[in-house]
Amino acid sequence: MTTLRIVPVVEGHGEVQAIRILLERVLRELFHHAGVHILQPIRQPRGKLLLNDPGAGALSRALALARRKLSDPPVEDAVGLALVLLDADEHCPAELGPDLKARLDASSPGIDVCCVIANVEYETWFVAAAESLREHLTLGGGDEIPADPEGSRSGKRWIEERFRSPRYSETVDQPRLTARMDLRLARSRSPSFAKLCRELERRLPRR
Repeated sequence: MTTLRIVPVVEGHGEVQAIRILLERVLRELFHHAGVHILQPIRQPRGKLLLNDPGAGALSRALALARRKLSDPPVEDAVGLALVLLDADEHCPAELGPDLKARLDASSPGIDVCCVIANVEYETWFVAAAESLREHLTLGGGDEIPADPEGSRSGKRWIEERFRSPRYSETVDQPRLTARMDLRLARSRSPSFAKLCRELERRLPRR
């Protein structure tokens, strides 16, 4: 089986752990692909990643490091991918995504790169799968889960307001919720999560 090797580039400390869990689950549970190796994620502060400084900025350095991780040591019969995951926050994903992808392509010759913008935040994907997270969330009978969490801009604050523990912690709780969320629910309600799934599926070998 062809091995898919992925180096994630993320902005938050919580995503450093959560992204590995998420990518392994998506590939295994949605696409039945067991040959995946998630390399140690590269974290860079959001502000530095968004600075447009061709050839010298944090984004260029992160992709250069990703290239080295994917090629040293070389792995026979492996597909390599650098996956950049950022929150949209106040940006328009339809503008931020293409702009960042153009910069990625210019900064990363010789490496397959994709960019996924979580709209509105990584936690929006939890909102999309909220029914599967009742162990962690208080969802009353009159508490309607948004059918369109991206359109309603439901994200971390929505999760914090319903979180059962005293305080939601990205570093502790993002990995835990990622391990429990219903991936199919998230994909059906969140276009940005569906894009992540499509980008991964495109890299899988044809059967």
